[in-house]
Amino acid sequence: QVQLVESGGGLVQPGGSLKLSCATSGNIFIIQTMAWYRQGPGKERDLVAAITRDGSTDYADSVKGRFTISRNNAGNTVSLQMNSLKPEDTAVYYCKITRIGLGDSWGQGTQVTVSS
Repeated sequence: QVQLVESGGGLVQPGGSLKLSCATSGNIFIIQTMAWYRQGPGKERDLVAAITRDGSTDYADSVKGRFTISRNNAGNTVSLQMNSLKPEDTAVYYCKITRIGLGDSWGQGTQVTVSS
């Protein structure tokens, strides 16, 4: 079993910053990829950013240059630094990990609201 606990969401003004964190526990030794997804009102859940076991990263075009995904040395926490936030970034943000042979596990989600 693995647990994912997200934190760091909230209300921020346009142009502001937030940092999301996702702490994992349980069997984390075979994590292949850690990622952040988001789901806005009336929209599908889409990939925001991902980081692989070897440190390779991938970003949605809409967040390139504004968001940065990272993980700690222990490999059990993934963060998303979000700068220059826009109203269209408003969504519930979900952490997801993919473990070799065990598939995907999701966090419960954290709300990010960008509004003046």
